[in-house]
Amino acid sequence: MTKKMGARWKLREAMASRGLYHTADLHPLLAERGLILSKEQVWRLVTQEPVRLQIDTLAALCDILDCKLDTLIEFYEVKTQLPRRKAVNDTERKQLSAQITPIAARIAKPRPNRKK
Repeated sequence: MTKKMGARWKLREAMASRGLYHTADLHPLLAERGLILSKEQVWRLVTQEPVRLQIDTLAALCDILDCKLDTLIEFYEVKTQLPRRKAVNDTERKQLSAQITPIAARIAKPRPNRKK
């Protein structure tokens, strides 16, 4: 079994616990800390799980919400299991090879256009 980690973005919950219910509330607080983001960027930051996040932005969010990293991001283990390959012995391999027969390919030459 392989080990894969996942993360859940919890900014919206962290904002609500501090009385911030609108993305517009977060915009000026980020600007005070030198992060000039458009309203659309702030909205995406709150409503969608970020694929990439700058450390400055993460630090500013922790400062604004007076929280630690684990308040904003919940890490969890995603359990994945690789499919098991069936062991094949030599006898079975020969039987399988006998069942598989190639089909002969037929190559057709292009016909010249006939004029009427």
